[in-house]
Amino acid sequence: MNPENNMKRILIVIFLLGFNFPSIAQVDTIEVFSPVMQKTLRAAVVKPSTYSNTAQKYPSIYLLHGGSGSFSDWHQKVTKENLLIDLANQYQVLIITPGVGPASYYYDSPLMDTVKYETYFIKELIPFIDQNYRTYSQREARAITGLSMGGHGAMMLSAKNPHMFIAAGSMSGVMNIDTDLWTVNDEFRKLRKEAQKAMLGEIQYQHPFSEYTAVGLVDRMKKNGIALLFDCGVDDFLIATNRQIHELLLQNNTPHEYTERPGAHTWDYWTEALPFHMLFIDNVFKKHKQTQK
Repeated sequence: MNPENNMKRILIVIFLLGFNFPSIAQVDTIEVFSPVMQKTLRAAVVKPSTYSNTAQKYPSIYLLHGGSGSFSDWHQKVTKENLLIDLANQYQVLIITPGVGPASYYYDSPLMDTVKYETYFIKELIPFIDQNYRTYSQREARAITGLSMGGHGAMMLSAKNPHMFIAAGSMSGVMNIDTDLWTVNDEFRKLRKEAQKAMLGEIQYQHPFSEYTAVGLVDRMKKNGIALLFDCGVDDFLIATNRQIHELLLQNNTPHEYTERPGAHTWDYWTEALPFHMLFIDNVFKKHKQTQK
């Protein structure tokens, strides 16, 4: 199939590979060909119920999954039925849930041509969405958030591409990819370290931090003027990394909102956290509404 044709093709599928999305008229499953990685990736687009009978444009929110996850996670694993559809209707936004490779952290690998997810997001996926859906194309109407590895992706992608986003969030995010800070068993720590080395080579894990990890981007976050929100459960194995970036942002006087709540690295926690992120993002969108075109 011609890659350019594939890039422009939207697949609206009721049952794709067994994924049964609720209220399917509001959820499109799409395939986007990535020229930079020479592969096709799936995503889902949640539309408000008004989308089909109006000509208006909508803000867009990119909602990222965690390590070894899928574009369908936010649809299949939340503990409240129809959560994304309800939120899309409440806030009149498009919610896009993209899929990426396992343990890829949404960065561009300097060593692997199949791991170029920053380029994919910024130069391929977002333009695809803006070309094929009625979105506002300005940064003032685009936000990004995610869980775990997706929290890292949201913070990293927004910090490095401030012209694309007005707000960014993280739920239980990997704010530092240094696994020595994670409360995990040795086998899991070793697997993640090996995967990182294969994708990144040898990087600086101590201060000054590499820009392949979110804590290495705090100076960019200070300059960008992006509204930042992140939270983590007090029993989460990544709590130390969240406290670390919070302290770094306090030290360099970067405005942000940080919350610790009861909970662990679970879908119960993320199901409760997402509505707070949506409210935060909606308030930012409203503040900049006059610049949305």
